[in-house]
Amino acid sequence: MTATEAIPVPPRSALFVPATRARAIEKAAGLGADMLILDLEDATGPDDKAEARASVTAALDMWAGCGATLSVRINAPDTDHWHEDLAAAQSADAIVVPKIMDAGDLMTVRTALPDGPPLWAMIETPAALLALRDIAEAASGTGMTGLIAGTNDLTKSLMITSGGDRFGLIPHLANIVAAGRAAGIAILDGVFNAYTDADGFDREASEGRALGFDGKSLIHPSQVGPANAAFAPGEAEIDWAKRVVAAFDGVNADKGVIAMDGEMIERLHLARARAILSRQISGESS
Repeated sequence: MTATEAIPVPPRSALFVPATRARAIEKAAGLGADMLILDLEDATGPDDKAEARASVTAALDMWAGCGATLSVRINAPDTDHWHEDLAAAQSADAIVVPKIMDAGDLMTVRTALPDGPPLWAMIETPAALLALRDIAEAASGTGMTGLIAGTNDLTKSLMITSGGDRFGLIPHLANIVAAGRAAGIAILDGVFNAYTDADGFDREASEGRALGFDGKSLIHPSQVGPANAAFAPGEAEIDWAKRVVAAFDGVNADKGVIAMDGEMIERLHLARARAILSRQISGESS
């Protein structure tokens, strides 16, 4: 296997696009986001759900070939809208399921569309935080390939007061990362609302990367480039990854652990190195 084969590259940037805003949908394909999320939920008012749902096919067709993962956020499984949303979204690359309470919600959605695309779960309820272990363990059985931290809803439902930072959210964000890593799936940090505050976005993106997130969900086109840059591997990471892959090549190809630079390197480091190089190549081509 080469450095770019069989290593999934999680998105650095996942842009929510309101399903009722034709201009936003049209512009989204050219922004360079790794993932586009056509939003039938929060960005769509109660009276506009049918209009939003009717836009799915045209939006996905318009985005075809742009290189992003094309996804649709349906309404939550406890609403009256999700069944019809699911039917409209079945040709997407992924379906984002918001406000899940537990693994049962994922199974409900998967049962309704057993041969449908992979699921991404939004962790934005206190119940979901308490059920993270079960949610992670249900990943393979439900076809879940990613978690998204729903920081706006978590802040509200946990009654966290903001002092200009995310102090109250950090333990929960760390638990979401741990659940995603345990399941072997992608993990995205929550949105940054103050889209005109570029410095604030950079600080929060750096914090998200330090916590272990693969990328960040976004609410504005201007955030795509900074997110891609923040979650791209640095020169030191790329150099380390190349040396790890080279060290396992040839006579060491079948070894489980080898010595490199005075440290013991295992095959888990090789998998990490390949993922870094895959992300580098993905970034260069975007």
